[in-house]
Amino acid sequence: MGATHRLLRSLDTVHYLQTEPPYQPLTPISTPHKEITNGIMALSIRSHQPDDIEPLTTLYNEFIRNTAITFDLTPYTVEQRRTGWFNHYSTTGRYRLLVAVLDGEVVGYATSSPFATKAAYQTSVEASVYLNTRAQKQGIGTQLYQTLFDQLKTEDVHRAYAGITLPNPASIALHQKLGFRSVGVYHEVGRKFDRYWDVEWLEREIVNSSESVTTR
Repeated sequence: MGATHRLLRSLDTVHYLQTEPPYQPLTPISTPHKEITNGIMALSIRSHQPDDIEPLTTLYNEFIRNTAITFDLTPYTVEQRRTGWFNHYSTTGRYRLLVAVLDGEVVGYATSSPFATKAAYQTSVEASVYLNTRAQKQGIGTQLYQTLFDQLKTEDVHRAYAGITLPNPASIALHQKLGFRSVGVYHEVGRKFDRYWDVEWLEREIVNSSESVTTR
């Protein structure tokens, strides 16, 4: 999903699309923290910190209450979100949580999470990005996603997947822009707000120069 911005209706994935972000593109990531300034606006993309849990829970609960972007139905308490989600991420390894801070305020985050529970799926992750309304028209969603994928290139990750609630042509276009391709649609796979929703799944290769496993 001058710069344009739209709320995307997707399942646990990028929610805002910026085409022509006003911030300068990030340089390749060598540290977990980068800051870009544009006039008086300062954007920092960094690894998660303990104090982030409250604003991140508030942000996610808004999507639960008001959208079909996530198929969660009941808002979380901070402690539920901390133990069931936040504590699963690290600053190294496959499963990352990056936070966007704009002028000192947490405005969004990106994650790479387990794609499935069976052991052979460990080299695949599910990618997600969430942004609050203040992060509109800033290119922050794209910056978060690109930073996340740059970091995953150094890890044992082969594929990233994203599920998008349909219809959502803007989110599909964003993922294609970032290298995703469609692999199929789950029809009426979830029910929320008294209706059923289709979900399209997309995948993207994570290029890891150290990988030596045969893919075919």
